[in-house]
Amino acid sequence: MVTSSVRGGRCLRRFAFTAVFMLLWFVMPLSAPAAEDQSIATLRQMGKAFASIAEKASPAVVGVRATKTLRASSRQWLNREPSSPFEDELFRYFFGPRSSPRDREEQEPKQIAQGSGFIISSDGYILTNNHMVGEAETVTVQLVDGRKANAKIIGADPETDVAIVKIDESNLPCIELANSDALEVGEWVIAIGNPFGLSHTVTAGIVSAKGRSQIGIANYEDLIQTDAAINLGNSGGPLLNLDGKAVGMNTAIIGPGGNVGIGLAIPSNMARNIYMQLKETGKVIRGYLGVAIDDVQPNMADFFGLDEAKGVLISQVTEDSAAEKAGLKRGDVVVELDGQVVDSANTFRNRVAMHKPGTRVEIVILRDGKRRTITATLDARPDDTSAAGEQPQVRARLGMTVQTLTDELAQRLGYEGLAGVVVTEVTPGSEADNEGIERGALVREVDREPVKNVREFNDAIEKAQKRGRALLLIRVEDIDRYIVLSLSE
Repeated sequence: MVTSSVRGGRCLRRFAFTAVFMLLWFVMPLSAPAAEDQSIATLRQMGKAFASIAEKASPAVVGVRATKTLRASSRQWLNREPSSPFEDELFRYFFGPRSSPRDREEQEPKQIAQGSGFIISSDGYILTNNHMVGEAETVTVQLVDGRKANAKIIGADPETDVAIVKIDESNLPCIELANSDALEVGEWVIAIGNPFGLSHTVTAGIVSAKGRSQIGIANYEDLIQTDAAINLGNSGGPLLNLDGKAVGMNTAIIGPGGNVGIGLAIPSNMARNIYMQLKETGKVIRGYLGVAIDDVQPNMADFFGLDEAKGVLISQVTEDSAAEKAGLKRGDVVVELDGQVVDSANTFRNRVAMHKPGTRVEIVILRDGKRRTITATLDARPDDTSAAGEQPQVRARLGMTVQTLTDELAQRLGYEGLAGVVVTEVTPGSEADNEGIERGALVREVDREPVKNVREFNDAIEKAQKRGRALLLIRVEDIDRYIVLSLSE
């Protein structure tokens, strides 16, 4: 009986094994197609999600066309052939279209910039870029249904490259601004705009990085980087999340003039703050603490009693400033502002500037390794740190305005590998005009010190004011030359 039972058990196990094997034999070939069908279904569902977002958001995306009269004294040497049949609209906006000397004598040609924008309120307020409309004489907006409307410039902020225009329409579709602080690297995003005039082009990608700065687009940068295809003409269009809300406003690309997968967008929280101020007052007033700051470097940590190189180092405190009145000192390391961790000097600077003057802020610092909380009441930022693009003091003293040389302008003007500021406007009859400085010249040095951006240029001119003159190293095409300019009061 025992032997028979054992043999029966063995037979039962063999039968079970054979049954399982046969089942797997028939099922396994079916699993691959099933998985493939599931993958296709997932992709189809994702595509429908993108299509739904585009369908809902596109009616609120507009084309923007800005025009400005070009002075007859514009540079001849800038009238070179473009590297592609699609000319750089930003370049033409600042430096004008190609024309012959006779053309310039007979007429005043128009500069034209074409880009994008998006409606953020049903009564016609539209977000776009300052570099699109900031100095324009006329702005025309084209809606998705083909209607065109003249737009009024409500305000423009060169320091963030944000501008607001308004059309006299009502019951318009609009796009809601999301909380860009909640955006995470790796999230899907969708860009809509008019690249090269191709209306309502939709592209998708992911958030590649956050907090990009020192790009040279504006003085205040906290940019979102994305690999969603962005090209010339996308400027001012929305960058949307999967909820169809704008997490950013597309503003620039990094590369040789076309999309290479590095697009940059202004965060919606920054755009919202600027929008509210421009809508209320037509200008932006920023909070000012009165400190010079830098990131804490790894080799500095032990000198300031830090366990790790984190925070923002205060290297200077301005006399009688909000910082001095609050008790901040040179050598303090800022680690928090209003309960939020501060991880870079750029982040700290941007957050302070987002507050209105008179706002009380709580700043957590490390002093000699000990944690302290200090409350400061912000001042208004002094006029002498005025925006790139406005530069009233520089224009008055020199008769010209400048902007930071970007990769895109460098490629167009033949300044690749160089740094400095590009002359964007020269006042007729001014000191700069009399010395032969014209738009498109690159200022590389002031008083034999390199200048890499507008702020450094302004600071250098401020110092040179004490002597009453400044020595500029200027490049035109491939030739450098020195020019001395007298600085008027």
